Amino acid sequence: MGMIIDIFILMSVLILKNIETEGPGTIQDFLRENNIAYKIVELADEEIRDTEKFDALIMMGGPMSVNESDAYTYISREEELTREFIKKGKKVLGVCLGAQILAKALGAKVYKGKEPEIGWHDIELTEAGIKDNLMKKLALHPKAGDFWKKFSVFHWHGETFDIPEGAVRLAKSDLYPNQAFKYNENAYAFQFHIEVTKEMVYDWLSAPGGSACGGKNEPIDQNELKAETEKLYEIYYGRALNFYKAFFK
Repeated sequence: MGMIIDIFILMSVLILKNIETEGPGTIQDFLRENNIAYKIVELADEEIRDTEKFDALIMMGGPMSVNESDAYTYISREEELTREFIKKGKKVLGVCLGAQILAKALGAKVYKGKEPEIGWHDIELTEAGIKDNLMKKLALHPKAGDFWKKFSVFHWHGETFDIPEGAVRLAKSDLYPNQAFKYNENAYAFQFHIEVTKEMVYDWLSAPGGSACGGKNEPIDQNELKAETEKLYEIYYGRALNFYKAFFK
């Protein structure tokens, strides 16, 4: 029996980092391993240029609010670029702050949640999420091969968003009802951190007050979170790979 090889279309991916500590993690690993061209832009240090050559836009997280565009002027540029990529039918993926930027770019409100959601907590797919081809890949257990409507993902955020008009809600959690949405067939927003590596989790824990989206200055049981990460990470990484394989086709 021959080996099954995943073949990805030729594309170039633009990755926008809102802060140094929140990089593309497993997304970058996947792109590199599958010879997909990409460019990472550190928004605090450089401007976004020559965007026409990119086929996909990925926006990462950060501790700032999407509503702080006066202080972080590049956020407005990200919103503009999001609308541009969507209009041209290009792929867009927003993670945490990136998801909030995507929501705001499409006219939805972004605001402080009831309380921060930090650590490994379940999300549950909506009926639309169950039917969505890409979300079904994320929900597929990488070892057992069975489909899970509810499963653990890694969270670190304190703000949330409304679902934009014309978008479809894909997932929810007990604390945050809007965890994921898609707009058209090419733009996905994840409030949770699909991209984290174990090393990123530990780095965020070691940063003063925490560094990830909206989770600053919140008390965290580091030992418990590290233990959960060791227990859950391998399966989570497999779920992320399932999603990447579908998203970058």
